[in-house]
Amino acid sequence: MATLTHQESATAEQLVVTGGARKTFITIIVAGVVVLILGLLASMLGWGAAEHGEAAGHLGASAGHGAGASVHEEGSPVWLKRLLVSLWHSNVFFLGVSTIGTVFMAINYVAYAGWSVLVKRISEALSAWIIPGAVIMLVVFLIGRHDIFHWTHEGIMDKGNPNYDSIIAGKSGFLNLPFYLIRTIVYLAIWAYFSYKLRQLSLAEDQLGGTVWFHKSINASALFLVLYAVSSSMSAWDWVMSVDTHWFSTMFGWYVFASWWVSGIAAIALTAIFLKQAGYLKALTSNHLHDLGKLMFGFSIFWTYVWFAQFMLIWYANLPEEAVYFNQRLGGFEGHYTGLFFFNIVINFVFPFLGLMTRDAKRQMIIMKIVCIAILLGHWSDFYLMLMPATLKGESGFLIEIGVAAIFLGAFLMLFTRRLASASLIPVHHPFLDESVHHTT
Repeated sequence: MATLTHQESATAEQLVVTGGARKTFITIIVAGVVVLILGLLASMLGWGAAEHGEAAGHLGASAGHGAGASVHEEGSPVWLKRLLVSLWHSNVFFLGVSTIGTVFMAINYVAYAGWSVLVKRISEALSAWIIPGAVIMLVVFLIGRHDIFHWTHEGIMDKGNPNYDSIIAGKSGFLNLPFYLIRTIVYLAIWAYFSYKLRQLSLAEDQLGGTVWFHKSINASALFLVLYAVSSSMSAWDWVMSVDTHWFSTMFGWYVFASWWVSGIAAIALTAIFLKQAGYLKALTSNHLHDLGKLMFGFSIFWTYVWFAQFMLIWYANLPEEAVYFNQRLGGFEGHYTGLFFFNIVINFVFPFLGLMTRDAKRQMIIMKIVCIAILLGHWSDFYLMLMPATLKGESGFLIEIGVAAIFLGAFLMLFTRRLASASLIPVHHPFLDESVHHTT
């Protein structure tokens, strides 16, 4: 009887994306477009501008010559800046989560982990956004770099120019346009290549069998993880930290990675739950959910550890060039971001910590689903808090930003499910499939 159960649970399962699912994705995109248009109109017509006008004007006193100190230096209207920054914000978040699918798969390969084989195809499919995300990132940077990155302004590194900034000029060896573009292309190329490579090896294993593909995947994963360890930290400096050009933190690479990582695990777990509830992944049990829940629980604590270590050291030293980062987010711009600052801690630490504390909670689909959604929303707002104060000061909002995020979500889900449906949800010839089917915790 045990053998029969194993044979049934280990057979190929093909996802069918129904017309209803596609309509849902399109509805999300359409809703995003509507919200985006409303947000753009609100910004253009100045709805609610009065309450934020003084906050935006308070910039000079709050940030001095900090990153993006002149909101209107390049003459772009606020609505356009918000659109460009929102595109950058959501794309950085979705691109990071997409790449975590490959990172998760690679870690399980080099660790010879068997429990995760049943969710392996989900992590493979997450990388479907890397290529579109790479294109969007390059286009948005080339079009909107002056609105996002203060260090790209003309003359800011040239002595004698009215815009000259000696601190930013001191970083010109790293923060210059050619080198920045080269680095960004290298990061994206590494992530895209290894995601493609591991996917192809996995499909070849399905079609041809044997362990040769498994061992090739281990070698590719080991190399990828070394390159990702460097490129993920550097991408965090380039894409997020350099927005606050004067400010820096030696822990920032870890901080951004922790946010991406726990969001990626939440995306994998949430997808596994939806597939299970739709009748797929028959061999998936509460034991697998328990392990995914432990990862979310543990790395929510790790994110909080990095967050607190960074905050505590800056608060204790109380150096103006460091404290400006938290001054802007905690009370700056007439408290524009203060509520979000505390919400960020609650939704990204308190909620998952309490929600996943018990063993039973990690094994319940409804609790896991709620926590996964909360983590994804929470870390999207975490990136919002990283990017908005330095770029838009007190002029940020939520309509444009939520509209853009909804468009990205709908497009991401379309690509993600298409890749999920392009191969069996069960990697039938993976050498550790039997271990995963019979996994217990």
